Amino acid sequence: MKLSFLICVFAFIAQCLPAHCASKDFDFFYFVQQWPGAYCDSKQSCCFPKTGRPASDFSIHGLWPNYNDGSYPSNCDSDSPFDESQVSDLISSMEIHWPTLACPSGDGIKFWTHEWDKHGTCSESILDQRGYFQAALDLKSKTNLLQALTDAGIKPDDGFYSMEEIKKAIKDGSGFDPYVECNVDRSGNSQLYQVYMCVDTSGANLIDCPVKPRGRRCKSEIQFPKFGGGRRVASETGDHDEL
Repeated sequence: MKLSFLICVFAFIAQCLPAHCASKDFDFFYFVQQWPGAYCDSKQSCCFPKTGRPASDFSIHGLWPNYNDGSYPSNCDSDSPFDESQVSDLISSMEIHWPTLACPSGDGIKFWTHEWDKHGTCSESILDQRGYFQAALDLKSKTNLLQALTDAGIKPDDGFYSMEEIKKAIKDGSGFDPYVECNVDRSGNSQLYQVYMCVDTSGANLIDCPVKPRGRRCKSEIQFPKFGGGRRVASETGDHDEL
Protein backbone atom coordinates (compact mmCIF):
# COMPACT_ATOMS: atom_id res chain seq x y z
CA MET A 1 0.00 0.00 0.00
CA LYS A 2 2.74 2.43 0.97
CA LEU A 3 4.76 1.49 -2.11
CA SER A 4 1.85 2.13 -4.46
CA PHE A 5 1.21 5.48 -2.77
CA LEU A 6 4.84 6.53 -3.22
CA ILE A 7 4.74 5.48 -6.86
CA CYS A 8 1.70 7.70 -7.41
CA VAL A 9 3.39 10.63 -5.69
CA PHE A 10 6.53 10.30 -7.80
CA ALA A 11 4.46 9.96 -10.94
CA PHE A 12 2.61 13.17 -10.11
CA ILE A 13 5.86 15.02 -9.44
CA ALA A 14 7.32 13.80 -12.72
CA GLN A 15 4.27 15.04 -14.63
CA CYS A 16 4.10 18.34 -12.76
CA LEU A 17 7.53 19.89 -12.94
CA PRO A 18 7.83 23.25 -11.16
CA ALA A 19 7.77 25.32 -14.33
CA HIS A 20 4.57 23.75 -15.58
CA CYS A 21 2.83 23.58 -12.20
CA ALA A 22 3.48 27.26 -11.54
CA SER A 23 1.90 28.17 -14.88
CA LYS A 24 -1.41 26.73 -13.64
CA ASP A 25 -1.35 28.31 -10.21
CA PHE A 26 -2.22 31.96 -9.80
CA ASP A 27 -5.12 33.89 -8.33
CA PHE A 28 -5.40 37.10 -10.36
CA PHE A 29 -3.47 39.48 -12.62
CA TYR A 30 -2.06 42.91 -12.05
CA PHE A 31 -2.52 44.94 -15.21
CA VAL A 32 0.13 47.66 -15.06
CA GLN A 33 0.28 50.81 -17.16
CA GLN A 34 2.96 53.48 -16.99
CA TRP A 35 3.04 57.18 -17.79
CA PRO A 36 5.95 57.79 -20.22
CA GLY A 37 6.48 61.32 -18.94
CA ALA A 38 7.31 59.98 -15.48
CA TYR A 39 9.47 57.17 -16.87
CA CYS A 40 11.54 59.64 -18.87
CA ASP A 41 11.62 62.43 -16.28
CA SER A 42 13.79 60.55 -13.80
CA LYS A 43 17.46 59.90 -13.25
CA GLN A 44 17.41 56.81 -15.48
CA SER A 45 16.05 58.86 -18.44
CA CYS A 46 14.69 56.99 -21.45
CA CYS A 47 15.17 56.27 -25.13
CA PHE A 48 12.38 56.46 -27.67
CA PRO A 49 11.84 53.21 -29.60
CA LYS A 50 13.16 52.82 -33.12
CA THR A 51 9.56 52.75 -34.32
CA GLY A 52 9.08 56.40 -33.33
CA ARG A 53 8.13 58.69 -30.47
CA PRO A 54 5.41 57.10 -28.30
CA ALA A 55 2.00 58.70 -28.02
CA SER A 56 1.30 60.99 -25.07
CA ASP A 57 -0.75 58.32 -23.38
CA PHE A 58 -0.35 55.65 -20.75
CA SER A 59 1.39 52.59 -22.15
CA ILE A 60 1.31 48.96 -21.08
CA HIS A 61 4.03 47.71 -18.76
CA GLY A 62 2.67 44.23 -18.29
CA LEU A 63 0.02 41.72 -17.30
CA TRP A 64 1.35 39.90 -14.24
CA PRO A 65 -0.06 36.75 -12.60
CA ASN A 66 -0.12 37.05 -8.80
CA TYR A 67 -1.13 35.19 -5.67
CA ASN A 68 -3.54 36.44 -3.04
CA ASP A 69 -0.74 36.46 -0.45
CA GLY A 70 1.18 39.10 -2.41
CA SER A 71 3.77 36.78 -3.95
CA TYR A 72 3.89 35.86 -7.61
CA PRO A 73 5.14 33.16 -9.98
CA SER A 74 7.79 33.98 -12.57
CA ASN A 75 9.65 32.39 -15.48
CA CYS A 76 7.34 29.40 -15.47
CA ASP A 77 8.14 27.71 -18.77
CA SER A 78 11.55 27.95 -20.41
CA ASP A 79 10.25 25.68 -23.19
CA SER A 80 7.85 28.38 -24.38
CA PRO A 81 9.98 31.29 -25.69
CA PHE A 82 8.52 34.45 -27.13
CA ASP A 83 7.64 33.84 -30.79
CA GLU A 84 7.05 36.97 -32.82
CA SER A 85 5.19 35.00 -35.48
CA GLN A 86 2.44 34.15 -32.98
CA VAL A 87 1.62 37.84 -32.48
CA SER A 88 2.45 39.12 -35.96
CA ASP A 89 -1.03 40.62 -36.40
CA LEU A 90 -0.69 42.46 -33.06
CA ILE A 91 2.76 43.98 -33.55
CA SER A 92 1.54 47.30 -34.94
CA SER A 93 -0.83 47.74 -31.97
CA MET A 94 1.86 46.67 -29.52
CA GLU A 95 4.26 49.27 -30.96
CA ILE A 96 1.66 51.94 -30.20
CA HIS A 97 0.27 50.76 -26.88
CA TRP A 98 3.18 48.70 -25.47
CA PRO A 99 6.33 50.59 -26.55
CA THR A 100 9.76 50.17 -25.04
CA LEU A 101 11.36 53.20 -23.39
CA ALA A 102 14.54 51.47 -22.25
CA CYS A 103 17.99 52.42 -23.50
CA PRO A 104 19.44 51.78 -25.96
CA SER A 105 16.56 52.26 -28.38
CA GLY A 106 14.86 49.07 -29.47
CA ASP A 107 11.93 47.83 -31.51
CA GLY A 108 10.03 46.35 -28.55
CA ILE A 109 10.98 42.72 -29.08
CA LYS A 110 13.31 42.58 -26.08
CA PHE A 111 10.68 44.17 -23.83
CA TRP A 112 7.88 41.87 -24.99
CA THR A 113 10.17 38.85 -24.72
CA HIS A 114 10.93 39.74 -21.10
CA GLU A 115 7.25 40.21 -20.24
CA TRP A 116 6.27 36.91 -21.84
CA ASP A 117 9.16 34.91 -20.36
CA LYS A 118 8.77 36.27 -16.82
CA HIS A 119 5.01 36.73 -16.57
CA GLY A 120 3.16 35.41 -19.60
CA THR A 121 4.47 31.87 -19.28
CA CYS A 122 2.87 31.71 -15.84
CA SER A 123 -0.60 32.14 -17.34
CA GLU A 124 -0.32 29.53 -20.10
CA SER A 125 -3.06 27.34 -18.61
CA ILE A 126 -5.47 30.19 -19.40
CA LEU A 127 -3.89 32.27 -22.18
CA ASP A 128 -1.67 31.17 -25.02
CA GLN A 129 0.97 33.60 -26.24
CA ARG A 130 -1.28 35.49 -28.63
CA GLY A 131 -4.11 35.50 -26.11
CA TYR A 132 -1.83 36.98 -23.46
CA PHE A 133 -0.81 39.99 -25.54
CA GLN A 134 -4.32 40.46 -26.91
CA ALA A 135 -5.72 40.47 -23.37
CA ALA A 136 -3.35 43.27 -22.33
CA LEU A 137 -4.25 45.35 -25.38
CA ASP A 138 -7.97 44.85 -24.69
CA LEU A 139 -7.53 45.88 -21.05
CA LYS A 140 -5.77 49.09 -22.04
CA SER A 141 -8.70 50.02 -24.25
CA LYS A 142 -11.16 49.09 -21.51
CA THR A 143 -9.48 51.14 -18.76
CA ASN A 144 -8.58 54.24 -20.86
CA LEU A 145 -6.78 55.92 -17.96
CA LEU A 146 -5.89 59.19 -19.67
CA GLN A 147 -9.49 59.79 -20.68
CA ALA A 148 -10.72 59.08 -17.15
CA LEU A 149 -8.24 61.53 -15.68
CA THR A 150 -8.84 64.19 -18.32
CA ASP A 151 -12.60 63.97 -17.76
CA ALA A 152 -11.91 64.86 -14.12
CA GLY A 153 -9.75 67.86 -15.08
CA ILE A 154 -6.50 66.03 -14.30
CA LYS A 155 -4.06 66.62 -17.14
CA PRO A 156 -0.35 65.92 -17.83
CA ASP A 157 0.58 69.57 -17.46
CA ASP A 158 3.29 69.35 -14.77
CA GLY A 159 0.63 70.34 -12.26
CA PHE A 160 0.15 68.77 -8.84
CA TYR A 161 -3.00 66.83 -8.01
CA SER A 162 -4.19 65.05 -4.90
CA MET A 163 -3.95 61.30 -4.80
CA GLU A 164 -7.59 61.12 -3.78
CA GLU A 165 -8.61 63.05 -6.91
CA ILE A 166 -6.56 60.76 -9.14
CA LYS A 167 -7.83 57.52 -7.63
CA LYS A 168 -11.43 58.73 -7.68
CA ALA A 169 -11.17 59.72 -11.35
CA ILE A 170 -9.84 56.28 -12.31
CA LYS A 171 -12.48 54.51 -10.22
CA ASP A 172 -15.22 56.65 -11.76
CA GLY A 173 -13.94 55.69 -15.21
CA SER A 174 -13.34 51.99 -14.61
CA GLY A 175 -15.59 51.07 -11.69
CA PHE A 176 -12.65 49.78 -9.64
CA ASP A 177 -10.08 51.20 -7.26
CA PRO A 178 -6.57 51.52 -8.75
CA TYR A 179 -3.25 51.36 -7.00
CA VAL A 180 -1.03 54.29 -8.00
CA GLU A 181 2.75 54.03 -7.89
CA CYS A 182 5.02 57.07 -7.96
CA ASN A 183 8.63 57.71 -8.80
CA VAL A 184 10.79 60.79 -8.21
CA ASP A 185 11.96 63.26 -10.83
CA ARG A 186 15.34 65.01 -10.89
CA SER A 187 13.94 67.79 -8.69
CA GLY A 188 12.72 65.38 -6.05
CA ASN A 189 9.02 65.65 -6.92
CA SER A 190 6.78 62.65 -6.38
CA GLN A 191 5.11 62.00 -9.73
CA LEU A 192 2.46 59.74 -11.22
CA TYR A 193 4.34 56.78 -12.67
CA GLN A 194 2.32 53.55 -12.82
CA VAL A 195 -1.28 52.48 -12.31
CA TYR A 196 -2.16 48.94 -11.25
CA MET A 197 -5.59 47.46 -11.87
CA CYS A 198 -6.57 43.93 -10.86
CA VAL A 199 -7.98 41.42 -13.33
CA ASP A 200 -9.51 37.97 -12.90
CA THR A 201 -7.73 34.83 -14.10
CA SER A 202 -9.44 34.98 -17.49
CA GLY A 203 -7.46 38.15 -18.22
CA ALA A 204 -10.66 39.90 -19.28
CA ASN A 205 -12.51 41.31 -16.28
CA LEU A 206 -11.45 43.97 -13.80
CA ILE A 207 -11.89 43.02 -10.14
CA ASP A 208 -11.29 44.47 -6.70
CA CYS A 209 -7.66 43.90 -5.78
CA PRO A 210 -7.15 41.02 -3.30
CA VAL A 211 -3.87 42.59 -2.15
CA LYS A 212 -2.02 45.82 -2.82
CA PRO A 213 1.17 45.66 -4.93
CA ARG A 214 4.55 46.53 -3.51
CA GLY A 215 5.25 49.55 -5.69
CA ARG A 216 6.65 52.83 -4.39
CA ARG A 217 4.01 54.78 -2.52
CA CYS A 218 3.02 58.34 -3.31
CA LYS A 219 2.72 61.56 -1.38
CA SER A 220 -0.72 63.07 -0.80
CA GLU A 221 -0.15 65.39 -3.77
CA ILE A 222 1.77 64.28 -6.83
CA GLN A 223 2.85 65.76 -10.13
CA PHE A 224 1.39 64.63 -13.45
CA PRO A 225 4.38 65.40 -15.69
CA LYS A 226 4.22 66.48 -19.28
CA PHE A 227 5.56 64.10 -21.89
CA GLY A 228 7.86 65.52 -24.56
CA GLY A 229 7.85 69.21 -25.25
CA GLY A 230 11.53 69.78 -24.49
CA ARG A 231 12.20 67.00 -22.03
CA ARG A 232 15.55 65.35 -22.33
CA VAL A 233 16.02 61.67 -23.04
CA ALA A 234 19.15 59.59 -23.08
CA SER A 235 20.62 58.76 -26.44
CA GLU A 236 22.12 55.37 -27.17
CA THR A 237 25.55 56.75 -26.34
CA GLY A 238 24.41 57.92 -22.93
CA ASP A 239 24.36 61.60 -23.89
CA HIS A 240 21.20 63.70 -23.65
CA ASP A 241 19.42 65.25 -26.59
CA GLU A 242 16.88 68.04 -26.45
CA LEU A 243 13.50 67.14 -27.93
